[in-house]
Amino acid sequence: MRKSDYPKGTVSRLSVDSDVLKSNRLGDPSRRDVDVYIPANHDGAGLPLLVDLVGFTAGGPLHTAWKAFFENVPERLDRLIATGQMPPVVVAFPDCFTSLGGNQYVNSEVVGRWEDFLIDEMLPAVETRFGCGGTGRRGVFGKSSGGYGAFSHAFRRPDVWAAAASHSGDAGFDLMAADFPMVLRALARHDLSIESWFRAYEAREKHADEDIPVLLVLAQAASYDPDPNLEAFKGLRLPVDLETCELIDDRWQNWMACVPLSSPRPMGTTSASSRPSTWIAALWISTICSTAIAASIGR
Repeated sequence: MRKSDYPKGTVSRLSVDSDVLKSNRLGDPSRRDVDVYIPANHDGAGLPLLVDLVGFTAGGPLHTAWKAFFENVPERLDRLIATGQMPPVVVAFPDCFTSLGGNQYVNSEVVGRWEDFLIDEMLPAVETRFGCGGTGRRGVFGKSSGGYGAFSHAFRRPDVWAAAASHSGDAGFDLMAADFPMVLRALARHDLSIESWFRAYEAREKHADEDIPVLLVLAQAASYDPDPNLEAFKGLRLPVDLETCELIDDRWQNWMACVPLSSPRPMGTTSASSRPSTWIAALWISTICSTAIAASIGR
């Protein structure tokens, strides 16, 4: 049941056969669906392109699905565009779900080369099909893990993204260390074995309250510090001693290196003072998200 009479845009689905995701150690599929919103009375040609990175346990198509009592994202876009609150834009909703429950949207030997997929495979597929986006006319936004992905992409790849918006994006990794005791308490009921915990999680008909927070930490570990031991279960290891919860310095430094402001310099720059102005625009963070960044890159 549609909730408004605003002119209705269209949502098309295309599939991208990824080469860069084939090497992921989780065995997840490399063929990925991307839902693409085109506003009413447009074919997409010449419009800016926004990319929606969803939070943990979600996938892009969730945002285009019917939603009880509230607007889904395409319905919200219809309203905002029809009422002049944002300019017409194309919005891509890539399915980046993984068998660890979600994505941090970075390159990982375990989870997959998701930054490369989004930039080198997904963007060309969408832009070629619909004639949208292009240099200076792309924005990325997300919430939670997706917010981290948007912020990280904006910092690392200002050559690609003209604007970014992060809603409650993962940050303050030093504070995230407070989650490790919770994870170890869960593992302690399974002989401190990540594999045993995961097998029990998969076998449960109903997940416990603690399951998703534990799974999130494991997914982050696979993204930020994958175990180079190919025999390690799903490439998972924690940056703490499983008996004492003391941080393991070299592993924890791998986590901290993934904090966007601690990451390697953006491509094409040599120092903080020589970063291009486009990078400063790409670091802009907004709670208004798609409306604001559409206005920014749609001029």
